[in-house]
Amino acid sequence: MKNDMLSVGLDIGTTKVVVMVGRRKEDSTVEIIGVGQSPSTGVSKGAIQNISKTISAIRQAVEMAEEASGVKINEVTVGIAGQYIRSARQTDYITRPNPERVIDQDDLDRLRVQVEKAAPHSEHEQIIHVLPQEYKVDAEGGILEPIGMYGQRLEATFHIVIGQVAPLLNVKRCVEGAGLKLAGLKLEPIASSDSTLTEEEKEAGVVLVDIGGGTTDLVIVRDNLVRYSAVIPYGGKVLTNDIKDACAILSRYAEKLKKEFGSTWPGANLDTDIVSIPVIQGLPPKEISAKTLSRIIHARMDELLDDINSELANYRQVEPGKSLIAGVVITGGGALLKHMPQFVIFKTQMSCRIGYPNIYLSDENRECLTSPMYSTCIGLVLNGLKDMEPSADEEEDETSAGGAVAEYSLQGIGEKDAVELPLEDVIPAIKVNVAAKTADEDAYSYQSDEEIMKMDAVAEDSEEDIEKYIRASEAQQQEKQPDPVKTKPVKKTKQGWDKRIEKTIYDFLKKIE
Repeated sequence: MKNDMLSVGLDIGTTKVVVMVGRRKEDSTVEIIGVGQSPSTGVSKGAIQNISKTISAIRQAVEMAEEASGVKINEVTVGIAGQYIRSARQTDYITRPNPERVIDQDDLDRLRVQVEKAAPHSEHEQIIHVLPQEYKVDAEGGILEPIGMYGQRLEATFHIVIGQVAPLLNVKRCVEGAGLKLAGLKLEPIASSDSTLTEEEKEAGVVLVDIGGGTTDLVIVRDNLVRYSAVIPYGGKVLTNDIKDACAILSRYAEKLKKEFGSTWPGANLDTDIVSIPVIQGLPPKEISAKTLSRIIHARMDELLDDINSELANYRQVEPGKSLIAGVVITGGGALLKHMPQFVIFKTQMSCRIGYPNIYLSDENRECLTSPMYSTCIGLVLNGLKDMEPSADEEEDETSAGGAVAEYSLQGIGEKDAVELPLEDVIPAIKVNVAAKTADEDAYSYQSDEEIMKMDAVAEDSEEDIEKYIRASEAQQQEKQPDPVKTKPVKKTKQGWDKRIEKTIYDFLKKIE
């Protein structure tokens, strides 16, 4: 791999559009040399709703990345996720005419093409990925690498990712409308897993949960293979709208409240914690209880984790008895919610850590690109570099960048052949351009107080154990704590709902001691 080989990732998200330019260094790490980010106003729940707005956002992000890197961007690998994506499991086989010849890559490709043609999908759907799970040669099963073996019947089970054609064509139209070439598509949770998971985790079995703005994406990797994937059609943006509607404030203030003062544990806040938030010019600021804010967040995150548990139950039906030793890794902007790892542990009964996309980055990027919000885009860059093949006759006088094909190209949507383009005189230090304004949020239904507060009052337990656990967990996760909340003395009231939460956590901690 030459040092000047470049890959460009494009993440078209519900809240933001991110473009990254990266290259492989001699020590095999990846250096991100340019980043562009712009607010996304034409995407809802992962699907493009407004072509012109999305094209404008892509152009803005591309221009920023070009300015930061000194590179002309021509070709991109794009991440996809949304309600229009589904997955299926398919088993098929081929009969080899000469069983005395060893199995080679041509045999595997022939089987994969046969599975692609036979996979159940409508004329309005397109196959995106065909991912082998394990092989069976004659009567011997559980084979991960059959190349070099002898046998007549070659059978395999595949995980197939399928998308609706119309939304995929909308992606292609927006990319081309921005003056770019679509090199390939990649399912976003798979891209995120490439940037956040260690090789040990992929081998042991791990659940990657990417909590984005419009969707929450899940992928399960075991034995270094993708075993299961799912897209849950809501994410952090619906939580922002919950806060906006419940507190009757503007979206930008709801987002600020969520990031700076919110927590998934209502019991972590005191009744005396009050946040003062501007409303509209001419009106006095509104005072909001931090505990009330955390109740809103807890209710929505509790629903999300119930959906995640449902997907885990579906996986266990597909692969019964298979353990996921490495537990859960959460990434995306939603992973930064305070006490989110502890809440995941409590709900899933599995270990949990935050996935930062800096495992394979060079030292120049380890500090400035550690946010889980960039996991998908960095994964797209890594995937492009992994799949890109160097060319011997590469011209040295061009200054261009391009992405590589995704793991499985889309016929009629993404191009199959990667174009290798050189880099010279690039800026070595990364420069990140971020548009200042945040996109307005769409309205979502807010969960009522009755739904949030429907637990009964129960016994009183010591709060010291809960606080001690939370402090220990925070230190372990090394989370950045928000600035101290501005407080105002108020009359303290005890609510049974909080006591129920605290008692449940206490019982859980006692159980796992």
